[in-house]
Amino acid sequence: MKSTTGRQEAISAVINYKPLVNALDLEGKSTQTLYGTNVFSDKVMREKLEKPVYKALKRTIERGEKLDSSVADAVASAMKLWALEKGATHFTHVFFPLTSLTAEKHDSFFEPDGEGGTIAQFAGSALIQGEPDASSFPSGGIRSTFEARGYTAWDVTSPAYIYENPNGNTLCIPTAFLSWTGEALDHKTPLLRSMQALNTQATRVLKMLGYDDFGMVTATAGPEQEYFLVDRNFFFARPDLLNAGRTLFGAKPPKGQEFEDHYFGAIPERVLSFMMELEHELYKQGIPIKTRHNEVAPGQFEIAPIYESANLGHDHQHMIMLMIQRMATKYGMAGLLHEKPFAGINGSGKHVNWSLGCKLGNLLDPGESPHENTRFLIFCLATIRAVHLYSTLLRAAVASAGNDHRLGANEAPPAIMSIFLGEQLEDVFNQLKSGAASSSKMRGTLTIGVDTLPVLPKDAGDRNRTSPFAFTGNRFEFRAVGSNQSIAWPLVVMNCIVADSLDFVATEVEKEMAGDKTKLNAAIQKVLQGIASEHSAVVFGGNGYSDEWHAEAATRGLPNLKNTLDALPALNTPENVAVLGKYNVLSPREVESRYEIWMEKYIRDLNTEGMLTREMAQTMILPAALSYQGQLATLATQLKALGKTANTDLLDKLIALTDALQSGLATLDAALSHETEGESMDHALHYRDAVLPAMNAVRESADALEGLVSDELWPLPTYQEMLFVK
Repeated sequence: MKSTTGRQEAISAVINYKPLVNALDLEGKSTQTLYGTNVFSDKVMREKLEKPVYKALKRTIERGEKLDSSVADAVASAMKLWALEKGATHFTHVFFPLTSLTAEKHDSFFEPDGEGGTIAQFAGSALIQGEPDASSFPSGGIRSTFEARGYTAWDVTSPAYIYENPNGNTLCIPTAFLSWTGEALDHKTPLLRSMQALNTQATRVLKMLGYDDFGMVTATAGPEQEYFLVDRNFFFARPDLLNAGRTLFGAKPPKGQEFEDHYFGAIPERVLSFMMELEHELYKQGIPIKTRHNEVAPGQFEIAPIYESANLGHDHQHMIMLMIQRMATKYGMAGLLHEKPFAGINGSGKHVNWSLGCKLGNLLDPGESPHENTRFLIFCLATIRAVHLYSTLLRAAVASAGNDHRLGANEAPPAIMSIFLGEQLEDVFNQLKSGAASSSKMRGTLTIGVDTLPVLPKDAGDRNRTSPFAFTGNRFEFRAVGSNQSIAWPLVVMNCIVADSLDFVATEVEKEMAGDKTKLNAAIQKVLQGIASEHSAVVFGGNGYSDEWHAEAATRGLPNLKNTLDALPALNTPENVAVLGKYNVLSPREVESRYEIWMEKYIRDLNTEGMLTREMAQTMILPAALSYQGQLATLATQLKALGKTANTDLLDKLIALTDALQSGLATLDAALSHETEGESMDHALHYRDAVLPAMNAVRESADALEGLVSDELWPLPTYQEMLFVK
């Protein structure tokens, strides 16, 4: 009787898939009418709030003024009524602990009225502050387990919204999360602090240039989110995907991404249906989704919003990740956000497009003649200086066990932090380095050679996908961020180090002027020339994947921190601790806590993967190999009994690989059982240098066995199936 494995059942379920949901009913609805309908937006506030309350709230949002408690009471009352109209029964303070996930505790609006009924209550105090248990979130030593008190604080700059559920709706209020001692236990608090620091220093520069009415200077972010989709039947048949987010086993399929036929290809119907409903829900939350497409690897896709305030972009990015996973489930799929779910094909990143804006517009817009745009040159060169001086901090901001599989491969930028400017800006930069910039290369036109096609405008420079920090027209794109990472930490670092550089520029120009405003232009030119000369090593426009660049980067003095354990110690260097503390973004104790949290996460990630590797190899792969080995041995014995000569080449290979698998398991078991003494770094080094190589050795044997063991015995869905059976 032929046996049926979980893998075969999964394949059958995928082949016979039927849509789990009906088509969206969008009759009479448009994206414009849907957009922001579940958001306590500016439009809603104007309608629901008294004019003095609305103006006070807007001053807090737009100018950073303190919010009066009486205003909070009025806002809470209006927010409650609006939420009740939307069908909400509960409210929650959504916060962002150092887990890269969101957290929330729901409370009902309704309380007994003393007469056998209920009354909806929501005071300003409940809006402004919550008190979740802080003992069970990562704190890196800031909080002991028995010290539980923590606070959430309403972030007035990120609007409240309604989260819909078939059984009821919830009012969600974005908040910061702090310990009883006032130290940040989350991503949002330092992000808001860094934006405040950036505004302060950018304001100094703009006032120095003679600008008056420009409002707040805000960091902006537009993160591009890459992700994979696999059928849930395959997902649940793979314990590694379920528990670690990536495949720990899997032989290379006959076809991968080498045909280059998936990128920007026609989106599969099931996936497109998922994308459309995902966007439908995100539009209701006021998230400005712009782009959807197939990515390079089979089964890989991308979604990207238009840029917005960095704080709001951060909150929306968490919602996007959450909704990808929830909506994928609705369509019978699993959304994979790990940086490297499958070996041998491209992993997933999250390119963070970063800029600065105010009433004057985008401060990183070079205009038609960048060499004449003093404002742009100051902000651009300040960024170049920041990346060069604090490259190790920027690298540490994207360090994780998952990203180690991706950075430096021919799919993602190398671990060397460099800046690509493009032909036009690099030319201006080199002119500044030599003295004064006097010209800019102009945009050209692209003649296609077909009369029926129009002549197209051509940018003044090409793009470079191998650069970790590239200028892309009117913003910098930080391409090294991992796909499942909160964008807050990289944004904190970018905001903070650029604030430091703007501080440097303003201070040096003031020194050069010595109170004489007529010397402003000469002072600016001298300071910018100094930056261009001193920090030119970080500007590189070539192939970041090449071995030649790695050698050249070393001669330029650019660090190459290849993995997490090389990168994370940079958090604790005096210069990096100083720049984070200079503007009260993170205290030394808060920096140390983050170092310990990221180190602990690295250890836990590899420990989980190591134990999964051992379990899957021991209980799934080894039994399949031994079973097939037994079948072949029985066949050889039967043939010998019949006087026939049995070819045992396959059996011999199988025995050798099975022995290697068992030997690898013994090594892995010893590595996992080893008790390491010392600091967190000592434990982490053991996992990197002993556990990870042992895992890889087990995988090598297992993946070779996949190519030999009978298909009907192999227990795990293969790469070929997961990536191509839809």
